[in-house]
Amino acid sequence: MYECVRLIVSLLVLPPGGAIVLSLLGVLLWRRWPRFGRALAAAGAATLWLASLPIVANALVTALGGARPLDADAARQADAIVILGGGVRPEAMEYGGDTLGRLTLERVRYGAYLARRTGLPVLVTGGAPEAGVRAEADLMREALEREYGVPVRWSDVRARNTRENAANAARLLRAEHKRRVVLVMHGFDVRRARRQFEAVGLEVLPAPTQVPRWESVEMSDWLPNPVALYTTHFALYEVLALVRDALQTSVAESPMAAQGRR
Repeated sequence: MYECVRLIVSLLVLPPGGAIVLSLLGVLLWRRWPRFGRALAAAGAATLWLASLPIVANALVTALGGARPLDADAARQADAIVILGGGVRPEAMEYGGDTLGRLTLERVRYGAYLARRTGLPVLVTGGAPEAGVRAEADLMREALEREYGVPVRWSDVRARNTRENAANAARLLRAEHKRRVVLVMHGFDVRRARRQFEAVGLEVLPAPTQVPRWESVEMSDWLPNPVALYTTHFALYEVLALVRDALQTSVAESPMAAQGRR
């Protein structure tokens, strides 16, 4: 159900799907309502162009808390490294089976780098995206141990979302009296993931990968490219998730809801 809803949102709201749908709707309405149809088509094209700009993608990631890299000295004071799963490539032909998706692989590589620099134990978390597909955590452990030579102490193969990532990780870590974690994710994940992990009592040191660079803005940052579109897609997904979480919290704390709990 969750994957179905996520797919619908991706197709109808987030770029590039949302922008394409808007433009197609404008074309369909063009003959009956020319001015309105042209406006919709132009809005769709403009949205797609803006979403493809690196400067826009970087601004979104920055707004979501992902513009500051981890302080290596502070990281050494943590108790563990937690690496969040970010997707699986099912039935990858060149590997003869399931393998890590692009986002997960980037996080695993950065997590391995941090583990070697700090000597901290590693926890990986991520369940199976669907029946018959290997859990993210299993694939992450395999890559870390076999390809990067980094041992994994804890593995959570049941989490289906960020809230469960946090709850399951906290349970595993509290069993060994550990609470301060280096949390490896992408920059667009920082704000929401940090909230979820802090909500279960963990102290979080965000360790985003793919941190935007703002030291020098170049001409290429104003030219559309597919990597920026990819980043914008996930950043806007996180914005929608934050709005959803805020609405759920608002409903849960409303006077009517509070009265119902009495």
